[in-house]
Amino acid sequence: MRNGLGRALAGVLAALALGGVAAAAPEPAAHDYVIKNFGFRSGERLPELKVHYYTLGTPKTDATGKVTNAVLILHGTGGTGRQFLSPQFADVLFAPGGLLDPAKYFIILPDGIGHGGSSKPSDGLRMTFPKYDYADMIEAHHTLVTQGLKVERLRLLMGTSMGCMHGFMWAEAWPQSSKAFMPLACLPVEIAGRNRLWRKMAIDAVEADPAWNGGDYKTAPVQGLRTAQDLLILAGASPLPMQNQLPTREKVDAWIGPELARRMAPVDANDMIYQLDASRTYDPSKDLEKITAPMTWINSADDFINPPELGIAEREAKRLKTTTFVLIPASEKTRGHGTHTWAALWKDQLAALLKRSE
Repeated sequence: MRNGLGRALAGVLAALALGGVAAAAPEPAAHDYVIKNFGFRSGERLPELKVHYYTLGTPKTDATGKVTNAVLILHGTGGTGRQFLSPQFADVLFAPGGLLDPAKYFIILPDGIGHGGSSKPSDGLRMTFPKYDYADMIEAHHTLVTQGLKVERLRLLMGTSMGCMHGFMWAEAWPQSSKAFMPLACLPVEIAGRNRLWRKMAIDAVEADPAWNGGDYKTAPVQGLRTAQDLLILAGASPLPMQNQLPTREKVDAWIGPELARRMAPVDANDMIYQLDASRTYDPSKDLEKITAPMTWINSADDFINPPELGIAEREAKRLKTTTFVLIPASEKTRGHGTHTWAALWKDQLAALLKRSE
């Protein structure tokens, strides 16, 4: 989807699927920011931690020289900042006239620790890379924003999936650091139950593959990675769209092989283990009352990872006095956990949040 014809075609299909008009978003600029002697919560340190990030637009300042238009968008597990250039997101929000038009906003799209172009195990340290967690990841992003980009207060912080969880943590740690928050597709409680189970199953599958060899593999542990990707496919899927997409046994059987190959090709086994395990210490539930900025929190009813029948979102939302919680009903247009990236489904909520946080 990110190259020429493929991206253009995907944009047309996304627009047709959601009843919109395809519009091209601009290409971002890529940057690296290096944090010296970065300390992790585990007590480990890296002499240099690289944070790779993309930007769209330019900073605008007020009379005191403070940046007023910065928008930080945080990606999900296994993703990168570039994932937000997908047509169903960028061509809705970043296109000229969109809610987050780069002509108006300075958009920051970082790669989290362990992801994309940021420092990660596959750079060479493999399983001796520091055992980072979500707190380390948001600390690195906060350093990038405040020290690297000199942004004291964001106009908006958005996050999807893992980025949604990072958004809750950020809003508790630095309540005044953003005028508004918009977490999408997560729950602000410890990852347990089925959500922890599928993550552990995926990690165990990779580590049980003899080819993994404690992380010092000569060739990729294909069998373990295949099982892990099988679990990721199911965790991210939504029953209705998948039934419509794959209505026969023959279509399912023809689809899974190429889809697995596509997903497995860019994945490093050690990076995946770290990415999935980084959620092990996540639990913002005890400090939700610290969140004081306007927030709109959005989940979808067909999300396998954050199932609404648990009732957790409604329970915790009562503690969030400045938050509007929205549950998007399941439909042929929703995409399960991935609904967070189909901006046409929730852009009206974003518009309302921007208005009420002016």
